[in-house]
Amino acid sequence: MAAGLGVLLSGCATSRAAAGAPSVYRAAAPSAALATTPAVLPSPALWHPSSGDFDPRCKLAAVRWIERAGTGPNRRVSVIDAQYGGLLTSSASVLVVTRSWTLANGVVTPSGRTYDVRLSRRSSGWHVDAVHPSRPGPPAPLSSVARRVLSDDRIVLPPAARRDVRSGLVHHTTLAALLTLARDFRIGVSVIRSGHPLYVFGTNRLSDHPRGRAFDTWQINGRSVVDPRTSRHLVTEYMHAAASAGSYNVGGPYLLGSAPQWFSDRTHHDHVHAGFLT
Repeated sequence: MAAGLGVLLSGCATSRAAAGAPSVYRAAAPSAALATTPAVLPSPALWHPSSGDFDPRCKLAAVRWIERAGTGPNRRVSVIDAQYGGLLTSSASVLVVTRSWTLANGVVTPSGRTYDVRLSRRSSGWHVDAVHPSRPGPPAPLSSVARRVLSDDRIVLPPAARRDVRSGLVHHTTLAALLTLARDFRIGVSVIRSGHPLYVFGTNRLSDHPRGRAFDTWQINGRSVVDPRTSRHLVTEYMHAAASAGSYNVGGPYLLGSAPQWFSDRTHHDHVHAGFLT
């Protein structure tokens, strides 16, 4: 099973995994624009859930699957974050945000994807059913606001989210809100567009993420949203700031008002969602 996703993580064409393994989708090849650095492969540490995570065994099942499949003689994967894309009683989506490295001809090439890992709860525990890799799209001419987002060291983007911005498919208002928030906060973004479920999990409503009209924040000023030691004041201050920056739909671990402006649920206990209409 690990070998099947290893091909996926390396960016090659993907075939059906061995019997009993979850289905996977064909992943896009790594961007040719990525720099290469002659070096040995890194040895990233295993990811571990926070004590504040709801059902950490669900996240662990998803993350360990990605870690096993992405590690081999010529490849490594490091999990930056794992957040819920949806958490119901018997099914879940875990968004595993990664960076990765591939060794070929003595050169290590960095990359990284975000994986929408679908799981179901069985009597034996959580089982991985399918893995959907991010597909950011090819690079496009950048707007001035996109260039500012990519160069702002207070906006920390994982590889897939950075490629989302480079693709030109992230809405102007979404990018402008990131820049506004970055004046007062250091933002650890987990997901913007690719790697997120197409529909709000468990519904038939289109998510704002695939349309480039939302971003999720897993870390604020270096503090994880899900960490119980993170100040509630910091998280709620950030949520209010997201609303002031133009978000019509702010979700997170705390309910700050009525819908549709505010929401909170089990899925959003580990990150702050900010969605935009135009």
